[in-house]
Amino acid sequence: SSAASDVYKRQTIDTSGLLCYHKRERKTKEPRREEDFMRILIDADGCPVVNQAIRLGNRAGLEVILLCDTSHVFQREGARTITVSKGADSVDFALVNLLEPGDVAVTQDYGLAAMCLARGARAISQDGLEYGDENISALLLARHTAKKIRNAGGRLKGSPKRAPKQDQAFEEAFARLIGLK
Repeated sequence: SSAASDVYKRQTIDTSGLLCYHKRERKTKEPRREEDFMRILIDADGCPVVNQAIRLGNRAGLEVILLCDTSHVFQREGARTITVSKGADSVDFALVNLLEPGDVAVTQDYGLAAMCLARGARAISQDGLEYGDENISALLLARHTAKKIRNAGGRLKGSPKRAPKQDQAFEEAFARLIGLK
């Protein structure tokens, strides 16, 4: 919302993959309300719902920030893009470092979702699953088990082709999460 931009000034600098975050002193002594500062941060590398998240975020009047590495550079109208140096989990760490309580992260990465929750943010998958304390441990365990199977030479069935019902499920859950429904 516009109230958020009046209170905090965010400056992001990409210098060899390093992001700097600067806060200005609050203009008011009123307690910070999370709903006044909600932003949407998207782990945009390979995310199939970027356009839907931008459209809904703009409709709700929220700042939308796309994070990608140098091998997936792109721009979208209605969103600010932050590009970080390519590297293992570089986008994930940049996203987590930018998060504030009350922000919403869009990611399919369970590990990143767990870090978002630890920072007081909310996280949602590209299929509309809202990550939370009630499901993140089981999801991380499943990811760990699958990795052990692959490392032992086993094979797992890949994800099926994305279906329109997954986009619809994301849009409905995301709209609820950001207060449009």
